[in-house]
Parts: sequence; structure tokens; C-alpha cells
Amino acid sequence: MSPSPISVPPPEPGAASTGSGDACPGALRLHMADDGFLARVRVPGGVLGVDQARALAGAAGRLGDGMLHLTSRGNVQLRGLRDGCGAELAGVLGAAGLLPSAAHERVRNVVASPMSGLDGCGFVDVREWLTGLDAGLCASSVTPELSGRFLFGLDDGRGDVAALRPDVLVRGLPSGEAEVFLGEVGVRVPYGRAAEVAVAAAEVFVAAAREASGRVWRVAELGLPAEELERLLSAHPALTPRGSAPDPAAQSPQGLDFAEPALTPRGSAPDPAAQSPQGLNSAATALGNLPPWAAGWARRPPVPRNKDVGPGPGARPVVTVPLGAIGPRQWDALTELAGQLPPRELRLTPWRSVVVPGATPEQIERLAETGLVSDPTSPWTRVAACIGRPGCAKSHADVRHDATVHLDEAHPTLPTYWSGCERRCGHPAEPYVDIVAQPDGSHTTTVPSVPHHTES
Repeated sequence: MSPSPISVPPPEPGAASTGSGDACPGALRLHMADDGFLARVRVPGGVLGVDQARALAGAAGRLGDGMLHLTSRGNVQLRGLRDGCGAELAGVLGAAGLLPSAAHERVRNVVASPMSGLDGCGFVDVREWLTGLDAGLCASSVTPELSGRFLFGLDDGRGDVAALRPDVLVRGLPSGEAEVFLGEVGVRVPYGRAAEVAVAAAEVFVAAAREASGRVWRVAELGLPAEELERLLSAHPALTPRGSAPDPAAQSPQGLDFAEPALTPRGSAPDPAAQSPQGLNSAATALGNLPPWAAGWARRPPVPRNKDVGPGPGARPVVTVPLGAIGPRQWDALTELAGQLPPRELRLTPWRSVVVPGATPEQIERLAETGLVSDPTSPWTRVAACIGRPGCAKSHADVRHDATVHLDEAHPTLPTYWSGCERRCGHPAEPYVDIVAQPDGSHTTTVPSVPHHTES
């Protein structure tokens, strides 16, 4: 589903990186933690082939602490990596097809409805979108400028991924069409155009972020009204009617350029006369006609808060990973089972669980013997924590130990998240019980006042 592996330059851990400037680690730019170096391997849609899964486990065992750590975006972190292992790690990931483009490795942040195509609950199967989006991202000369925090979401219509509030959301409709949103503004397109338009939306964000004053990593940080986002989207070649072109008079020297970065020297400011109170009107075309295949503009609808978003109760081929940390025995059991089933893949979810497509309830139950959780009512499906001590120097406590000791006290419906400090790394996007360790060893607990609605 990903582009073919390429040869990648193998920087050593801690090597400097160019691009968006955020501190998010990657597979080529590692982060130094108290327990060793850390690599974050992007897994678009959480989809791992069996051979890829085995390659990750092998790298974790040879180079790190032996554990695979699932993230809130369905990616994998390797921790405890030894100094000087960067070249070997890059080689392993490249050979496994997990590093298709060195320039794009930190921007392939894609979450997808993990049960799509398996249970008949969605309106569409998002797999073609996932394949097309990943290929389009890696082919774009613009998307390497995206922050490692920018998030794409592919929702088959059930609302699980939409609830994560991704920057670019592709949502399936009952008609089989799609709505592609940049922030709150979207356009309705045929199924087969969705991935292309999603890449275009990301390129529009990059062009707008170049013109923003200050640091902009997420769409919400642009601070643009919906009408302005519509105008910016309509200027992109992918959404310009065939045969027409943006009005050159509407473009400024600092205008939206979807191919090359603006050449304004770092630290200089655009001409104030070319700026409107909204900041980008001078760079955008007037709202024109959409291509004939686009059905019109849309606004992102509110997402009902539902405790069962994602893989939930029922006979589903899913296991929860307590605190997102998988040991070698558990991972071997998962890959061995997946290797016996026709899809030969695992799907990692943003809720730190794993879907094994094609597995029977009996096979899922046997996985529980390794310490994975097959019971959908277990508190472990609602409790998570950052890495805490001793892995993170900023943490005030061993919050994973605390979460385990107090597991039975978890909220009955809301997610409960334990953070070692005020940064709250990896916290849920939806309302959650917020437990934060303090410097004096105490914890503060905040329960959201918004009622947690579940559909009957």
C-alpha cells in the first residue's frame, strides 16, 4: 500500500533535521530521552504487513529495549535505542518498506478507521484512500514542509476518526462519495478523487503557513475564517476548473505558491499594503467555480461523543494493549496469528489497540493469554499514560505505575489519561479525565464538565 522502498541516507541519532522546525522525532531524526534514543516510525493508517511487523520487532530487540510502543496516532515508537544505531535502523526500516521517502518520513501522519472494510459499519472502505494519500504525500514537493504534528484522517463514515479532529479529514458518505475538509471547510468529491484533493488541501495549508506570522503547525493555528479557507482551496490547481486559471492580479509576490517556498528572506515581513485584515486575501483568488466533478462546499459537522468510537464492544478482531507497550511475546503472538490469515496484516489504532483482520473470537481470546486484553469492557480500554519516569526527565512521577495501581478507579465511560507533567504528551483528542503529576509528588485530577453522550 506504500510506495516502494528507496535508499535513504542514514543519519545518526540526534542528527539535525531541516524542514518544518518542530521537535517531533522520526525514524531518521531521533530524540534523546532518559532511557536512550527514541525513534517514531510512521505507519499510515496503522497498517503493518506481517513482514514489516517482524522487522520492527527485530529492530526493537537488537537496537532498543525490546518493546514496541503504540502512539495515539497509530504509529510505533522504539525506545532505549543505543547510541550510534541510526544507520542500521534506517537500513532495516527502508528494506521493510517503512521508509518510502526520507524527505516525507515525519509527515506521513495518517489515521484511518481501523475496522473499515471488515464489519460493514462504514459507508466506504478507506483502503484506496490510504494508498493514494500516502503515495501522493510522498510525491509532493510541498508536503515535506508539513509539521510532524499535522494530522490526516480517513473516516469511513462511522465518525471514529473524525472525533480525533485531524487537520485534513476525508469522510465517507452514504452515497459512496467523500467530503474532504481542511479544518472546518470541505468540498464534496467523488470517491476516486478524495486522496488527490486531500494532498491538495495539505499543500494549501503549507502555502498559507508560509505567509503567516509566527509558528504555524496545525490548521487551527492559521486563525483564518471559513470563507478564506474556501478561497485558498479554490486557488489550488487540483480544484481549479479545467481550462481556467487563477487571476494573476489576485496574486502578490508573497502569494500562494504550491510548488516552491516563498523567497522572502527569513526575518523580513511581507508588504503590509498587500495584506488584508484577514492576512491572506491578497494571495487568494476570488471564489470561482469548482471542477464539474466536485459537488460543492461543505462545513465539518459536529461529531457525537461516543464511548464506543473505534474498535468497541462486540465480536471484533481487536485486542487492547495496556498502556500501549507490547513485549516480544505479545508481538510474536500477534504476527504469528496474522501470518495465518489471508490479509497477513495488523492494524494499529489510535486507541492503542490492534486489529487482526480475519481473526475469530476464539483466536482473539487466546491472545489474552499473553497479557493483551480481549475484554472490551476492561478499564484498560479507557486508561492510558505518557511514558513518565524513568524514561522522561520532565516527568514528576512514574505515571504508568500509578495508572496500573489505580486501574479499578478509572472513570466508567470517559478515557482517563495520566500525564507526568503539564505537557500532557499523547493525551486523547476527545474529552477525558486529566490526571497530572505535580513536582511535589501529588496529582491533580480534572473531570470534563461536558456530559459524555452515547447514542442509544
